[in-house]
Formats: sequence, C-alpha cells, structure tokens
Amino acid sequence: MKLKTQQKPARSLLREIRLFATDVDGVLTDAGMYYSESGDEWKKFNTRDGMGIKLLQKAGLITAIVTQERTRLVARRAEKLAIPELHQGVMDKLSVIRDMAMRHGISLRQVAYIGDDVNDIEALKAVGFSAAPADSLPQVLDIVDYVCRQKGGEGAVRELVEIILLSRGETNTTKRKR
Repeated sequence: MKLKTQQKPARSLLREIRLFATDVDGVLTDAGMYYSESGDEWKKFNTRDGMGIKLLQKAGLITAIVTQERTRLVARRAEKLAIPELHQGVMDKLSVIRDMAMRHGISLRQVAYIGDDVNDIEALKAVGFSAAPADSLPQVLDIVDYVCRQKGGEGAVRELVEIILLSRGETNTTKRKR
C-alpha cells in the first residue's frame, strides 16, 4: 500500500530509518538554476530544511546528499550542515545508496530517500521509505510512499524530517501551535 499526502506513514516503518538521503535540485532547492552574466550560478536553499537535517543528525541518523549535479555550491551547503555523505555527479543513485547502506551496516529498508525526478525513481522504489515534494513529476508522485504538502525548496525536506522524528518520539521538533 502506498501512502500519500494527508495519510500518516506507519510509525513502525519510520522508526527503523537510520539513513536519510536527499536529492538537491527540486528537493532542497526550487529546481531553478540561476546564472549571472559572468557565469556565476546560484541556488536557493531553505533554511528550515537545513535545520531539519541538523535535527536528524542530533537524533543519530546518518544524513546524505545524492545528486547528479556537481557544484561547489552543493559542497558548501553539505559542509555547512556537516552532512557526512555527499555524493555528486551520480548517475546511478541506487548504487550509491546501496553502497552507503552497506558501509553503515544497515539495510535498504532502513533508508529514507526524497527525490523529485525520473533519475530518482529506482532509488525511491528500493528504499524503505520514499517521499517526494508536492511539485515533483507525476511519475515520481505515483511511486512514492509519501507526497509532501510542501514543494521542493519550500520546506518539503523539513516536513518529512518532522514526520520521521515524531515517529521516533522526538519532542524537540517544531509543532505548530494553533
């Protein structure tokens, strides 16, 4: 059974997660690529997504970036967030995720991955818990366990992080007060 937006993922499944991996463009960013006349490239990262990654690390989860792109910007973001597993220029994301799981002594069932495009599909199908931002491609939305309410670069990663941490009984997440 696939879980979609508005449905709560099984707590038991989420409690098993030990490694959280994310794509970059369209997930940690809004999928835009910004260039200046001088050739500089910019990406906008969501600060709340970054705090979510730090909260996962504090809870003892391994964090990872797995992206096809190769930029200094992504390396800087990973360094700032102290993400131990940075994999850029990846054409076969599933192989990299399998390798990480093996090196850390965990199964693919203990991996959560969030992606948004066709190059994420094989990895999304193989991991224990898969998610996609609300504005992902339809063929991705069809196969993931959870579709975020938020779009890429607008808090989708933080949304998923909150769900994972709450399933583990973590109380230092930011619940909305009404």
